[in-house]
Amino acid sequence: MDMDRALDVLYQMPLRRIINPLFSFLYAGDDLLRWKAITALGRVTARLAETDMEAARVVIRRFMWNLNDESGGIGWGSPAAMGEALACHEGLAREFASILISYAREDGNYLEYEMLHPGLLWGIARLVGASPRLVQDAAFHFLPYLESKNPAVRGLAAKIMGLLKVDASRSALERLTNDEAVFQLWEDHRIVERRVGEEAARALQCLAAPNSRG
Repeated sequence: MDMDRALDVLYQMPLRRIINPLFSFLYAGDDLLRWKAITALGRVTARLAETDMEAARVVIRRFMWNLNDESGGIGWGSPAAMGEALACHEGLAREFASILISYAREDGNYLEYEMLHPGLLWGIARLVGASPRLVQDAAFHFLPYLESKNPAVRGLAAKIMGLLKVDASRSALERLTNDEAVFQLWEDHRIVERRVGEEAARALQCLAAPNSRG
């Protein structure tokens, strides 16, 4: 069953009852299964918000708890699923965008565990694609990620810079165009491989487009 059909099936179920099973799949060892769960959990949370906003807030707060040091866990998948939910529901985005962004800020709730950074930036990129105005003022906080040792983080940071049209990132993006490192990206319900340099080049094309914003 493809992802769209699977989501249609999930939407027919009692949404609050499928939240816990979906959370369990965030820790799956299989990358494809985990990303499907991230998408499903984010979409189901957004759908839940349409009829029960408080129940959806509880799910978002659970993502936040998973990313809290006191939770005792690592929070696998939580920032990405949170970003998916916010991208799919404007009301949730208005309430929680600043919190999602805070996980990327060194002066905020910065995630010390760097293995979570790719999922975090993926979630922020999803939010930017849906509601760029909610992220625009925080754009400079993502500039340091262009220098990350992790190619997925560099590539996703470049993607964000392009989506937000951050002119201050131009020189860093130009350097990254020669970056041959390959990373995996969840896109259109499938895992694809991207080269960091390709993402940097795309971002530079966005900067060159009309109405570029700094």
